[in-house]
Amino acid sequence: MIANLFAGLPSTVTVDEQLATILQRPGLRIERIVSTGQASPPDFWYDQDEGEWVVLLQGEAKLRFADEADARHLHAGDCIDIAAHRRHRVDWTAPDQVSVWLAVFYAA
Repeated sequence: MIANLFAGLPSTVTVDEQLATILQRPGLRIERIVSTGQASPPDFWYDQDEGEWVVLLQGEAKLRFADEADARHLHAGDCIDIAAHRRHRVDWTAPDQVSVWLAVFYAA
C-alpha cells in the first residue's frame, strides 16, 4: 500500500489537530499530526513513557522543553529526538498555514 503524508490536508484552519496512526507495531508507533494554529493548553506538559522522534515536514512550530528557558522555533525539515519523560509542550503552530508533523514513538 502506498500512502501520501500530504493527502487530505485541511485547506482552512480547523478547531482541533488531526492525528492519524500510520503504523503501529510492538514498541513502535508512527503518527501524522496536522496542526493549523493549535498549541498545548496553558500549564500542560507532555510526559510520555516512550521516546519520540519528531520531524516537522511542513509549516512552522515552537516546541518548548520544561528544562529550557526558550522555545525552539522549528521550520520544515527540522527534527528532534525527545527522551522518555522529558517534559515538553507545543507553544505555537503557524495559524496561517498547515503544519504537518511525523512523530515516531518508540519503547524507551
